[in-house]
This record gives sequence, C-alpha cells and structure tokens, in this order.
Amino acid sequence: MARRKLSHEGTLVLDGEGLSKLLADDELVVALVAEARSRGMEGVISSLAIIEAVHACTNKARLNWVLSGLRVVPVGDEEARAASKLLTDAGLHGHRCAIDAAVAEAALRQHRPVVMLTSDIDDMTKLCGDRVRLVAV
Repeated sequence: MARRKLSHEGTLVLDGEGLSKLLADDELVVALVAEARSRGMEGVISSLAIIEAVHACTNKARLNWVLSGLRVVPVGDEEARAASKLLTDAGLHGHRCAIDAAVAEAALRQHRPVVMLTSDIDDMTKLCGDRVRLVAV
C-alpha cells in the first residue's frame, strides 16, 4: 500500500471519522498517525469530535488508550464564538456543521504545519481554507 507523506513536525488533527477509524484500526489511519508521530507531530483532537465518534459499541478501554496519545482540545465560550464565525464566513449552518467548525477552529490554532485527517474534505476546505492540509480518510 502506498503511504501518504505528512509534513515534518507540526500538528496532526483528527476529526470524528479520523478517531473512529483509528479506534477501528483502519490500516491507512493507523499508518498516517504512526508516521506523524515518528516525524515529531503532536496528535490533537477536539473534545467535540470525541462525542461524534463514540457510540454504544465503542471499546472504552481502547478509546481511553487512543485518547491518552492525543491532546484533547476543549471547546469553551471563546472557541465556540470563533467556530461560529468560521461557519458564518464559510456560508455554512451550525445545525449541520457545528462539530466540523469546532474541529476546524481547533486546527487553525495549532502549531503549523497542520494536517487534518477528515472524512469531510468539502466542508473542511470551506472552514480552513488553505491553512490546514486535509487528508481524506
């Protein structure tokens, strides 16, 4: 399998689908996360992406282990307001894209370069522009 190259240092951000696939041991996502770590990139996830990824069948021990290797970024009032502005600027609605906006807002605050593993390239492109490298998972 061909491996996608990530940048040196910086930050790797996972959205909800990125976390879901990491929890499921998806070969591509596991390889990308391992490569990012080997290059010194910090793994980051928005606290709201965790809510999006977890369901009744989630192995809680595995979830806790995976999250122990990531920095969880909380969403408070300031972050929520910034995410709302991203939605407005992108012409998107919070009803459908609230969590994506919180993930994008967190990504935009990280040490650059920032790479995001996401299943929603279209909306994340609108929210992040060219400031975050998006990798489809």
